[in-house]
Amino acid sequence: MGVTLVRGLIGGFGALLMLSGIALVAVPGSHGDLVSALFLFAPGAVLVAAVLLERTRYRSLHAELSGDGHGPGGGEPALPDGRFRPTEERFVDPTTGVPMRVWVDPATGDRRYVPEG
Repeated sequence: MGVTLVRGLIGGFGALLMLSGIALVAVPGSHGDLVSALFLFAPGAVLVAAVLLERTRYRSLHAELSGDGHGPGGGEPALPDGRFRPTEERFVDPTTGVPMRVWVDPATGDRRYVPEG
């Protein structure tokens, strides 16, 4: 089952919970109370927010905010500037299988994820 499908199912389930909570209060004759509706609506809202806000790749906040494209392995599209130093921290991106190395700016602690090789 692909990541996109799972995210869609979770988001859809969350939306269904939210709509059920709204319907419990809004539909005449349903005898729903606000507390019961919140027990449906709140978890649904959390699921929808989680799907919308989840980061699916190893990217820096800078790359996410600037809208730069994804590099190999889903990381940075280019080597970071001279402020950054490579660390010994390495991992294999679980989505792409590409080996990645973490680079860090010693002054700020900002991290970048760069494909190795």
